[in-house]
Amino acid sequence: MEPGAVSIRLEQCGKTFPDGTKALAPLDLEVQAGETVVFLGPSGCGKTTLLRIIAGLESPDAGGRVFFGDDDVTALPIERRNVGMVFQSYALFPNMSVAENIAYGLKVRKLEAPARAARVAEMLAMMHLEELGHRRVDQLSGGQKQRVALARALAVRPRVLLLDEPLTALDAKLREGLRVEIDRLLRSLAITAVYVTHDQAEAMALGDRIAVMERGRIAQIGSPQEIYYRPRTAFVADFIGTMNRLAGRADGAAIEVPGGRLPWRGPAAERQEVLFRPEDVRIADGAQAHLRGTVVAAFFLGDHTRLMVDTGAGQPIAVETSERRTFRAGEPIALNVDPEALLTVGREP
Repeated sequence: MEPGAVSIRLEQCGKTFPDGTKALAPLDLEVQAGETVVFLGPSGCGKTTLLRIIAGLESPDAGGRVFFGDDDVTALPIERRNVGMVFQSYALFPNMSVAENIAYGLKVRKLEAPARAARVAEMLAMMHLEELGHRRVDQLSGGQKQRVALARALAVRPRVLLLDEPLTALDAKLREGLRVEIDRLLRSLAITAVYVTHDQAEAMALGDRIAVMERGRIAQIGSPQEIYYRPRTAFVADFIGTMNRLAGRADGAAIEVPGGRLPWRGPAAERQEVLFRPEDVRIADGAQAHLRGTVVAAFFLGDHTRLMVDTGAGQPIAVETSERRTFRAGEPIALNVDPEALLTVGREP
């Protein structure tokens, strides 16, 4: 861990705007020193508001407190919190060169010229921008601009790095490439980082932990594996990846659902909803199948085929298969579901 890495602690941080809009319910959160936590959720869920409170761009409602390590920074503006910020819009100075943009924060902090030049050279090398130092930023590609923005944020050696949808404006190939670079940087620098995105793939790739946000609250926080395999609420289950849902009657050993019976070790119930992922379904021998249905559509995606199967439930279920054959609409199909992958989740209030 870098000596400058600090923890972030939020105590009862909520946000109500002057017009009465409640953007964030009071919440507690701790980010460990050197950890990357991703705020993930749909537009309007409060994730950017929460990031801005950490940055010092917004103040929490009365009673809310923000700590960096043991320091209470609630009353400090952004320029006194020593945070680095990277935005979707880059926020670079168009009248400056790449090197001048990177050096800007160092100049404001009155770092002497030789040390400033050395730090800029270090950042240019780290971000693979050595040949572009004298180029104007309006001559750069989107990916290059975002690397400059990262270099500028890191040049001041911030205690905390905050990233607000930094890859949204880029095309898919650039996003994937920069996602790898950001992950490499965060791991090598061990800096405390908070990353905001609505993109599940980014969250899964970059987060030590993911905080899934819904309507101004944290619906669940945990490792990517915990969020994906053990969602605690119906919202989290539906928001992360693809989730199949079937409802039926449970007798303690199985759940009778449209199209068959699913193995189940749970209490008997007149109505039990069960959830499972497409990758946990296998094409089966008809005599041994848990479910039977009809292929509605088949989408070949290269490394696998996504099937939509009608089991009579009203909503087709999704199935992923690596079988190298052609599936046709209307074809009968038998399926098995991994019993260990079946789960139920709580309902939101």
